[in-house]
Amino acid sequence: MRSLSAFVFLVLSSIEAFTLAPTTARSVVCRKRTDSSWAGYVPQSSRESFSPTGRSGGVGLLSSPNNNNNEQYLAEKFGGYTSKQRLREEIDSPFRKVRFFFFGSTAGSAFVALYFSALSVLKANMGGYSDAIPLSEALESCAVNLAGVIVCSGLAWREYQVGEANLKRIAKGGALARLALSPCSISSTGGEGGNLNRSTMANYRRNSRVLMAVGGKEYIQNLARSLNADQLKDENIIPKALAGVDMVVVPVLLESDGKVGDTRAVWADTVPKEGVDKNFDITRSDQILAFPLVTTNWDEYLESELDQAKDQGFDCVNKGITISVKKNGKILRRASGQPQWGDFIAGMEIMDGSKFGMPGDSEKYGGP
Repeated sequence: MRSLSAFVFLVLSSIEAFTLAPTTARSVVCRKRTDSSWAGYVPQSSRESFSPTGRSGGVGLLSSPNNNNNEQYLAEKFGGYTSKQRLREEIDSPFRKVRFFFFGSTAGSAFVALYFSALSVLKANMGGYSDAIPLSEALESCAVNLAGVIVCSGLAWREYQVGEANLKRIAKGGALARLALSPCSISSTGGEGGNLNRSTMANYRRNSRVLMAVGGKEYIQNLARSLNADQLKDENIIPKALAGVDMVVVPVLLESDGKVGDTRAVWADTVPKEGVDKNFDITRSDQILAFPLVTTNWDEYLESELDQAKDQGFDCVNKGITISVKKNGKILRRASGQPQWGDFIAGMEIMDGSKFGMPGDSEKYGGP
């Protein structure tokens, strides 16, 4: 009878958690209206307001890209991640928090039931209590509740770990999008005042693929020779072929201490090797070239990439690594050594799925 009561209590608690979880999840990205501004985020292309509950007043979201209060709120960090990143995680996994609260509340209910089951075992073992249930029944109830605590706690912990992994991935993607670049195709010396032309990785989304080639001085200069010299009998058409597949190459100079150095200077100082590099012209690849800017941001982003490569036994300075970014801004693959230009030119449209899954490319690839 006590086991039945515990089971009913567990079910009722789970239903209550299931009912309240969506409201709790929304509280991360919404706050009550205290003035003329609203806290929240929707795509900037939309100017229409809406309420998550379908009702006017109370709590709501409004697109206001020029509202400094909203931007500050979304940029606030708690638990190591910004409100905007947590909102993105909820959009990607809308029911994860529901599952987390469901499993967590169920584990709590099972723990309470376990406490009373343990008391029943103690009373049955001591004897002298008129309301004590048989010891075998008390032990069975205790085992069921203990299993419920272990299983539901494990599931709740798994949901938490999945959420943290999603937040880490989103934060990593945001850091990648913010990396500053100086494209050579627009200006190699800069505009007014001598300032270098500035862009970010986010500007290349949808239009270009990006290949980051990270390595030491010799690695960068070998990369420059492979793009700007005729190393075979025929003319070097690699830059033109890479431009044909919308590829942008970003050489990144890696110093011996693991920090990003002045890549542009090392690239410009590259000289051809006698008898190997014919018709060397350092500007030949400018149309598909971009150099990193604000090296501190690059240091922070590449730290985990370099650690991962070193753990796998790769020499990042001498041998170098490459990181390929698809048109959708996600990482396609990581590899060591110099880029294999033939693979990129011949199969990139298929490798990153652009030929089959990029909306709006019907004119280029055919289809509806």
